[in-house]
Amino acid sequence: MEFDVAHLVEMLPEIQTSFLQTLYMVGFSLLVSLLIGLPLGFLLFVTDKGLFWQNRVINSVIGFIVNVIRSIPFIILLVALIPLTIFLVGTTIGPTAASVSLSVAAIPFFARLVESALREIDYGVIEAAIAAGGTPWMIIKDVLLPEAKSGIISSVTITIISLVGTSAMAGTVGGGGIGDLAIRFGYYRYDDTIMFTTVIILIILVQIIQVIGDLLARAVNKNK
Repeated sequence: MEFDVAHLVEMLPEIQTSFLQTLYMVGFSLLVSLLIGLPLGFLLFVTDKGLFWQNRVINSVIGFIVNVIRSIPFIILLVALIPLTIFLVGTTIGPTAASVSLSVAAIPFFARLVESALREIDYGVIEAAIAAGGTPWMIIKDVLLPEAKSGIISSVTITIISLVGTSAMAGTVGGGGIGDLAIRFGYYRYDDTIMFTTVIILIILVQIIQVIGDLLARAVNKNK
């Protein structure tokens, strides 16, 4: 493997643009997954058997949809969502277009992680809240959310890291970002310098995200 420092310096503007595109895709998709996936995860939990909003039909339907989307490989999901992407943003090329598929993939993924975090709560705490006359909304806001916040933060961390990986994959079909740069230069042009640099950038980015996520989860856990 040849590493050309002069070539790296020359490519810095392109690398910076690709990095910012990756941050944009991850940030946009994370926001959508939080807005939709978080309540979806709570709904999956509270409508399950034995909970205060138990509803087999709603739970089964939502669970089925979530499982179907999660079972589709991301590269196939990208292609399948082309009509939706064109309808929403008018194109299938670029980071905004890629964010549509990333968001759809992230929502069920994050929802299941949130559901798992809620299942870690001691059921006795929920029973005590019900016995004390707490309304469903009060139990969700004052019991479930505070008790599961450390697990939810860890779920957010996992989702961000997953989005970094899938955003790189989106680059293979013109989504932009670090993945697109790696494919165009590192793969098609056999550019070892760019390939090595993109790998190092992704490794550092993931490590930073994981460290920050772990620190936040521990801090929140101590403050319970």
